[in-house]
Amino acid sequence: MKFIKKYLKFFIGVAVLVMVLIVFFFAQHSSDLETGTLKDWRAAALDRRVAAAQILTGADKDIDLLVACVDKMAQLADSGEMAVRDATSLCHTGIQLKENL
Repeated sequence: MKFIKKYLKFFIGVAVLVMVLIVFFFAQHSSDLETGTLKDWRAAALDRRVAAAQILTGADKDIDLLVACVDKMAQLADSGEMAVRDATSLCHTGIQLKENL
């Protein structure tokens, strides 16, 4: 009986440790869209996309155009691993260039 109790406690301890590690791993996963990839951008809701665009550019001007531009970039083949901040920067620069011409 002592043998069974000893190993039962051991297995419960190991199970708790594994659970804690799993929770810690998922807690470390960043859910910020600003630091994510275009794959995350496609899965995000429109209000999160708009908020991320405003944070990354620091402007409220032409946000709808900027979000539409990043949406187009996210639909391109092999663009899923591109960073959202890079795509937003490219679109924002293009919008500024178009305004200055």
